[in-house]
Amino acid sequence: MKLIFERSAAGRRCAPLPVCDVPFYGISDEMKRRTVPRLPELAEVDLCRHYTELNKQVYGVNCGFYPLGSCTMKYNPAVNEEIAALKGFQAIHPLQPEHTMQGCMEVLATLEELLSELVGMDAMTFQPAAGAHGELTGLLLIKAYQLDNGGAARDKIIVPDSAHGTNPASCAMAGFQAVNIPSAADGSVDLDALRAAVGPDTAGLMLTNPNTLGMFDKNILEITRIVHEAGGLCYYDGANMNAIMGAARPGDMGFDVIHLNLHKTFSTPHGGGGPGAAAVGAKQILAKYMPGKSIVRKESGFAFKEAPSSIGSVRSFYGNFLVCVRALCYVLSLGGAGLREASQNAVLNANYLRVLLKEHCPTSNDGLCMHEFVLTLEELHKQTGVTASDVAKAMLDCGMHPPTMYFPLIVHEALMFEPTETETKDTLDEAARSIVKLLEMAASKPEALHNAPLATAVGRPDEVAAARTPVIRHGF
Repeated sequence: MKLIFERSAAGRRCAPLPVCDVPFYGISDEMKRRTVPRLPELAEVDLCRHYTELNKQVYGVNCGFYPLGSCTMKYNPAVNEEIAALKGFQAIHPLQPEHTMQGCMEVLATLEELLSELVGMDAMTFQPAAGAHGELTGLLLIKAYQLDNGGAARDKIIVPDSAHGTNPASCAMAGFQAVNIPSAADGSVDLDALRAAVGPDTAGLMLTNPNTLGMFDKNILEITRIVHEAGGLCYYDGANMNAIMGAARPGDMGFDVIHLNLHKTFSTPHGGGGPGAAAVGAKQILAKYMPGKSIVRKESGFAFKEAPSSIGSVRSFYGNFLVCVRALCYVLSLGGAGLREASQNAVLNANYLRVLLKEHCPTSNDGLCMHEFVLTLEELHKQTGVTASDVAKAMLDCGMHPPTMYFPLIVHEALMFEPTETETKDTLDEAARSIVKLLEMAASKPEALHNAPLATAVGRPDEVAAARTPVIRHGF
């Protein structure tokens, strides 16, 4: 496929720009560029065909099975897109006077109330731009609390090895030292290791639950008790909230702060760079540190209010507003019972696919999983040379998006599957048959998988060359 610059022909044009309808102000010569930018010159039909061709090469959740574990790449109701596209939402500007945007402020206030109830928190902000940004925000709340309560020496956050990979990085960005503790043999948090790790320097715990093995930790109440008794606070990585909506509340488990990925769990298509948004919820002891401005209900209407000891803004204005609109549509249209059913179906689908595959490939741990599970191809690799990457890339030739590969790091040759609640039994059956065929092919004809994919627009790249001699600039 040609790049858009390679399609360019000098002098070719689309429709002309409309006549300027506002006063023209000249730019001083010193601020003008000295060379004309090289922009593609195309006819409208060239432009249309270019983007249509690009569209055909993109694989999305609307194209087929998309079991991207730990990321909840699920199908979202299209009606929520329609509502978010309404002019009254799209044309809003954050610098408008409050009385002109009362409806949009009600959207944020209502969403805060509903999500706070869903996770068992007392306050919520939508300012963070995405999940990891939410992690940083939550940790800054913990830091502000510790500094205010004689905990200046508490500079360590405990992070189990089954956590999301962003957790240790967020700790470092917030000025904490991440203390990694191993998992027990069954994949849960090792309580003895946790007891040994906590102390007077513990600022808190950062826990992914269900964890990246797809397990809900059976000792969750004991975990939060240990941390609290040591003087730390508990942070809940809620990126896997799709598994427990309406069934369990992190606030009831003893957690003090949580982030949710609105762009994953609550109906905003994700991938390819956005848009994202994180909701960060907190218990009352942290509410006074919340970032940005919150919205309060008054008799005269809605008004903005800044928390008395706010950590300051972590992003401009009030976050990604249209993501919040979609999230509110999702929550209101499903209701409490519908959210619970969505999670139940996500767990059911994951376990159904797990059972179909486990006779052909071992899983990382025994027993029921939550919304996702992990296959380990370690033995297959030893016996045939076929890697988890080989199988994942061969799935592309079967019309499926690959699952997450080589994560979590505690599982060798890992493939993590998260089918989500929106897949049908027929789709899961078909996916399982295709994956089993690939595993059988790995045993009988391993070389066939080393070159996969063969039926995609882009074949297998030379990963070593791409890492050592990357071509990051195209000459034309």
